[in-house]
Amino acid sequence: MSISWPLVIFYVIALLTLCCAVLMLSFRKVIYMALTIGGVFVGCAAVYFLLGADFVGVAQILIYAGAITILIMFAIMLTNHEAAEPPLSWNLKNVASAVGCVLLAVVLLLAVRSTNWPGGGATTDINGGNTNPIVIGLMLFKQYTIPFELVSVLLIVALVGAVILAQDRKEDE
Repeated sequence: MSISWPLVIFYVIALLTLCCAVLMLSFRKVIYMALTIGGVFVGCAAVYFLLGADFVGVAQILIYAGAITILIMFAIMLTNHEAAEPPLSWNLKNVASAVGCVLLAVVLLLAVRSTNWPGGGATTDINGGNTNPIVIGLMLFKQYTIPFELVSVLLIVALVGAVILAQDRKEDE
């Protein structure tokens, strides 16, 4: 049995990404959550690079790991949060949630392992002869123009809303 290095690298990246995701859920301070979600975004970008989708990987890093994480940081800084961290308590709800997560992970692992996935050959050309960035650009600006613009407007409205909420709270103090 020979070692497939791309598979080993995938498992390492997947493990690190899952660790960042679990840490994000276990942290109690929002700033640490924002930093670990940046790690999740970088891990997803690494998977894209491993799959050969370099453009999507770079876009993942620039848009999510960069812009969205910075937007989350600004939202955290502009809103009031408690300085003291609430104590962690293991009650029945937390234990049931942890057991449910482990069971869901086992079910998903069994489902993925038992599925017969179709394999694409080296001759499969789904892009019509175009490179990946060209196809993504054509789809974004022909088929998905309105959703693309709506997402940008939504992000701007969220940032303005965070600034307005922060100003109202500072004026009340």
